[in-house]
Amino acid sequence: MTVLLSLASARALQRVGGRARSLCGRGATVAPEAETAPAPAPSAYVVPKMEEVVSLCKKRGFVFGSSEIYNGFNGFYDYGPLGSELKRNIKERWWRDMVRDDASAASTSSIIAGQDLGAAHVGGFSDPMVDDKTTKKRYRADQLFYAELACDDGSSLGCVTVFESEDTEGDAYRAGKKLAKKAGKTLSRPLVLKCLEDAADEDRPRIPPPDAPDRPGDLTAPRDFNLMFQTSVGAAEDNSAAAYLRPETAQGIFVNFKNVASTARGFKLPYGIGQIGKAFRNEITPRNFIFRSREFEQMEIEYFLPPGDDAWRARARAVDRRLPGLARAPGHRRARSFDLKQHTDASGKSLEYFDDGTKEKYLPQVIEPSIGVDRLFLAVVCSAFEEDEVNGEKRSVLKFHPAMAPVKVAILPLVKKDAGINDIAAALYGDLKKRYNCQLDAAGNIGRRYRRQDEIGTPLCVTVDFDSLDDGAVTVRDRDTTDQVRLKIEDVALRHQARRGR
Repeated sequence: MTVLLSLASARALQRVGGRARSLCGRGATVAPEAETAPAPAPSAYVVPKMEEVVSLCKKRGFVFGSSEIYNGFNGFYDYGPLGSELKRNIKERWWRDMVRDDASAASTSSIIAGQDLGAAHVGGFSDPMVDDKTTKKRYRADQLFYAELACDDGSSLGCVTVFESEDTEGDAYRAGKKLAKKAGKTLSRPLVLKCLEDAADEDRPRIPPPDAPDRPGDLTAPRDFNLMFQTSVGAAEDNSAAAYLRPETAQGIFVNFKNVASTARGFKLPYGIGQIGKAFRNEITPRNFIFRSREFEQMEIEYFLPPGDDAWRARARAVDRRLPGLARAPGHRRARSFDLKQHTDASGKSLEYFDDGTKEKYLPQVIEPSIGVDRLFLAVVCSAFEEDEVNGEKRSVLKFHPAMAPVKVAILPLVKKDAGINDIAAALYGDLKKRYNCQLDAAGNIGRRYRRQDEIGTPLCVTVDFDSLDDGAVTVRDRDTTDQVRLKIEDVALRHQARRGR
C-alpha cells in the first residue's frame, strides 16, 4: 500500500530498495547516492561508553538532568521531545502485548497510606548502607566488594575495596597491583572477593573505603536505610497522617484486586491487572545515568492464577521478549500469594476469590512481569547506538527498530528557498504526519541533515529535489545502509481522501 507501512513491520526488510520494491511493486530504481557514500563498514561498530550515550541523549533532546538551570538535582531526569516519544513507543508496545482480552487496566494513586504499604513489605524497601567515617560519604554495602591482597612472598598488603562492576575482580587486582608496586612486591592472583555486606566483624578493621586504601577500618558497620520517600497527608503531623510515595506500582493493584474482580466484565482466573506509572525510591547512590534513579516509571502486570496453574508462566516469558530492538529482555518473578495474604491479614478484609467453576474460595497465586520503562529505554538506546564511517567521516547512529524510532521519517527539501520544492515537501509532510511522527528538516546542507537524522535514529529520509518538480518523484534514503531509491510521490504516502458524508 505504501513504502512506509514497512516501518510498522516487526521484521522490516533490511535495505530500502527491498522495502520499496516489495511494497510498491512499480519498478522503483536505485538512485545515485547524493553523498556518494558506501555502506557503513560493520567492523567499525564499537560498544558505547556511558558518557557517549549520556552526551548524545542530552545533545539530541532525549534526556536532560532535572533542574539543570539550578545546577541539577541528582538522581532525577527529564525527558525531552525525542525521549518522550521513545518512552511512548515502549509503553504502547508493552500495553498492546500485555493488557489484552484476559487483562484489565488500572491506574492507582502514587501516594500510599503508611498502613497500606506496611502491610506488604515496608521493611523490604531498605538497603544496607555504610559510611566513610572521615569523608561522611555513604555507600551501599551490597555494591562494595573487598579482597585480601596476598603477595608472592607470602606477605599481605591488607585489603582493597572496589565497587561492583562488570569486571569487579579485575578492578580489585588493578587497584591492589598499584599498592604492591609501591611496596616493591608482586601481587598474587586470583583474588578472593567478598561482599562488604557479608564481612565478618573481625575483618572490618582491615577493610578501607573504596577511594581510600590507606585508611583501613574507616567504614561503619552496615545498617538498613529506608528507601521510601515519606510524606504526610492533611494538616496533622501525627502518625495517622503518615504516607509514602509508592516504591512500586504493584501494591495499588493488590489492594484493588477485589474491586477489579467485581467490576470487570468477564473476570475469570487466570486474569491480569496491569498499569504503567511512576514509582519513587530514595536511592543513596543513583548511578549509571537513568539505570538507577530516584523517580522512575514501571510497566507492571499482576497475573492472578488458581493455585497450581502454571499456564501463564510461558506467556509471561514470551511477551517479555517481544520488544523490538533488544536481543534479550527481563523475565518475571513468582510472588505466590504473599502480597494478597499480607493485605488480608493487615486490613481484616478477605481478598479471596470465589471460583464459579470449582465452587472454591482461595487466594490466587501471582506471576508478576515487571519492567522499568527508564531502564528499558536505556537498554534500547544502548542496543541501537553504533559508530561507523561514511566518506571518511565518523558517524554516530541510533539504529532503532522502526517500531521504536521516535521519528519515523524526515522530509528534507533540498534547498530552502525554492517555492516549488518546499510546496511538495510541505504537502508530503502533511500527509505523513497523520500516520507517523515526522520531521520537516530544511536547515543546513543535505549531508549534515542526514547525519542529524541518523543520530536520532530516523529510519528513512525523503529528499525533495529539483528533479521532483519534473518527474514527481523523491529520493528515499535508508538510515542503516545509506542506500537510496527514487520513488513516485504517490508511492511514498497514500493521499488521504475526505470522508465527509460517509
